[in-house]
Amino acid sequence: MKLKPLADRVVLKQNAAEERTSSGIFLASSAQEKPEIYEVIEVGPGGMVDGNEVKMIVKPGESVLVGKYSGSKIKLEDVEYTIVRQSDILAVIE
Repeated sequence: MKLKPLADRVVLKQNAAEERTSSGIFLASSAQEKPEIYEVIEVGPGGMVDGNEVKMIVKPGESVLVGKYSGSKIKLEDVEYTIVRQSDILAVIE
């Protein structure tokens, strides 16, 4: 199954949380803080959104920073994805 986002939506996959601290202590999965850095998996076509022309800037494979409570979560085939509007992406990480 494949997700195909519409309009200005972007499908993201969250990067893995750190399993140990900088001093070498292993963290339990419940104590691991999930980073707000995601990988772009799929990008919608853009077009007219709310009466404004939207050009898609992000591309699949890029790493992006997204707000903590942005988007909608969906789980497909044991992989969790987040779907956000392009305007919810705060920065592209280079």
